[in-house]
Amino acid sequence: MSGAGQIDSVGEEEFEELVMHSSIPVVLDFYADWCGPCRQAETMLQALSQEMEGKIRFARVDVDECERIAESFGVHSIPTLIFIDKGQERARQVGLLAEAELRGILSKYLNGP
Repeated sequence: MSGAGQIDSVGEEEFEELVMHSSIPVVLDFYADWCGPCRQAETMLQALSQEMEGKIRFARVDVDECERIAESFGVHSIPTLIFIDKGQERARQVGLLAEAELRGILSKYLNGP
């Protein structure tokens, strides 16, 4: 697990605590080390995690190491971002997004419909 304003790498052991029972909303990034678009998304997510520290937790799940978690969310393509609030999936985005587009989604997500 990383420090504040960072992206937490989560596995099956800490998933429930860090994601499903988080006191703040979570952006869950499903990725793999071999995935080029996932590496591009990581840079953007890292910057956003620092900018939105305390408002949203950013967490990553390696689909190769945590197949059960990916399967439980029905993740078939990566990168996939799933927005979780109070243990419930609120939104999902599949594929690499432009930073401005992701900022818009996060703003809408934080401010509600």
